[in-house]
Amino acid sequence: MATASALTWQQLRDLKLSKLTDAADGWGATSKFADHARERVDGDMSGKLAKTQDSESARSAVKRLKRLSDNYAYVHSEAGLIRGTLDALATELSAPQRQLNDALDDAASLGYTVNDNGSIVYPAGGKNEMTGEPIPGGSVMGNNGIIGAGNPGLYRDGNGEYDPALGPDAPALKSPNPHRAKAQDVADRIAHALREARETDERYSTALHKLKAAPGLAVDRKTWADVSSDADAVNQAAYNYLEKQVPLDKTPAERKEWWDHLSKGQREEYVTAFPELIGNLDGIPATARDEANRMNLHMLIGDLSGKHDSASQEMLGGLNKIQERLDKGSVPPMYLLGIGSEGNGRAIIAFGNPDAADNVSAYVPGLGTKLDAEFADGTVNRAQQTALGARDVDKSSTTSSIVWLGYDAPQMTPEDLASGKSVMFPTDARNGAPAYNEFMSGISATHEGGDPHVTAIGHSYGSLTVGLAAQEKGGIPGADDIILVGSPGTGADNAQGLNVGKGHVFVGAADNDIVTKLPSHAEASGMTTGAVGGGSAGFVLGAGIGGPPGALVGGGVGSIVGGIGGYMAQDAQGGPSEHWFGTDPASKHFGATRFMTDDGPTILEDHGKMQAHSNYFNPAKDQISADNIAKIVVGRSDEITLETPR
Repeated sequence: MATASALTWQQLRDLKLSKLTDAADGWGATSKFADHARERVDGDMSGKLAKTQDSESARSAVKRLKRLSDNYAYVHSEAGLIRGTLDALATELSAPQRQLNDALDDAASLGYTVNDNGSIVYPAGGKNEMTGEPIPGGSVMGNNGIIGAGNPGLYRDGNGEYDPALGPDAPALKSPNPHRAKAQDVADRIAHALREARETDERYSTALHKLKAAPGLAVDRKTWADVSSDADAVNQAAYNYLEKQVPLDKTPAERKEWWDHLSKGQREEYVTAFPELIGNLDGIPATARDEANRMNLHMLIGDLSGKHDSASQEMLGGLNKIQERLDKGSVPPMYLLGIGSEGNGRAIIAFGNPDAADNVSAYVPGLGTKLDAEFADGTVNRAQQTALGARDVDKSSTTSSIVWLGYDAPQMTPEDLASGKSVMFPTDARNGAPAYNEFMSGISATHEGGDPHVTAIGHSYGSLTVGLAAQEKGGIPGADDIILVGSPGTGADNAQGLNVGKGHVFVGAADNDIVTKLPSHAEASGMTTGAVGGGSAGFVLGAGIGGPPGALVGGGVGSIVGGIGGYMAQDAQGGPSEHWFGTDPASKHFGATRFMTDDGPTILEDHGKMQAHSNYFNPAKDQISADNIAKIVVGRSDEITLETPR
């Protein structure tokens, strides 16, 4: 619980805010030194040692250097938090100090005395109409609430409500001494400034008291959990400061302009003091987001390590895998553009710097995707495969390939089905589309060249998210082309509705990918009716022939046969291009360009693993699809291998 501030108006008046900012600069220098030291340890010492030496003693030395690196990383983070806290405190105290000094200047110019308790003594003034004598002076105490309200507690009506007619300016009660009202105004301003300063002092004192290191040199997950708690405390204390200083409610382009006008030191401060905010703010350059999110990643791992529920442990598995990939390094290099524990987890990972690349692709995954080990080991690979494929196709250009998990993709859990958030509903896609467009707007805003070739990619349910994003006003910011693979539909009737021109919408649909052949709502209704009827008939017939075992077998077979029959009956009545989420993107009626893919194994051949739905990006399993995607991403769509639309 925060201790009440004992700050006096004299202390606020005499406070040297420059001492706070000087102290912040000192902590900033410490943070910067620690970061540079960590880079030297990782690059010049442990990195070279690991590459050139292979022995037990070398491995032992690398472990010790890793411990040193972790210590420097910890100092970098904590010193950065202290720096940001002190600077924010100085900024927030500057306004009430200025208000106080203005009030004190007015008191002095009017010849009033300011007492130690903040009350104002005013002189005699005016004349008593009856005696002709000067009206005596007096003293007034400021109100801690609204400036100019005097002391409303003295002027309540019969219901306890403040009544202006009874207040100090009411004709019957107004003092004929002209100094009285002026003195009250000065006293109110002093009280208001002091109240604001005390509230600020209390908030930041609580945060600063948390910013202290535990004894010892060990930097483990518990340590990073403590850093995370510290960062939360700093964010809570600096909420008003951030709301005023950071353009949170502006567009990514406006945020980029704000960032460009900051000094190098200010940018470093925001990254180290407020990493969660800066790391996930669209419009901030990729290198700054990456630096902030690497700190965020440490803190999230520390937080979740102390939680033992299955959801936290799954997410922890994904975070650990991402950390391993970052530590190991990659080609192209990884940039962590977003990370968080909201919902099923958030992760935005780029292979190649999107701010400097000639080509940028941003892929949205679909059904079942969440921040877990499978995402970090599997889904993330698709972005890297696209980046490598693009490099092979066009060695003269550079490409950044992004996987964007900035929304909650639907899961096949009973809870999701019951809540209307399953793959059968567009709820998650509708929620994700605006966030995707905000991110893509940020990509355009931060690009150093200003005009990269941008490709939006949606896979599975992610193609619905991309499709809905494309149908928002203005379409997907910066998008030149759209690729839809394994798509159950986009919510659009035709490719023209995706706002890039139908000649720039490309579709990959493997023949054995059942997701690309999901039924329409009417067909699904027929399947359900057929399955229920077929299952019942099969159960009865099976029971008559083989008893209970025969009933089970007969019921299962009857459901399948009945479902197929119901689908076919309903399909004969509906349009052949209708899908669950609108027109089949691979159909001629949709009007997109369909590119060739491998057929992939059937459901029976791969024992229900649906590999045909997952191979589009993988050159080892579907070379032609991966090549086509890479060619589109680098702007060579005229070289893709075409396939006849359905």
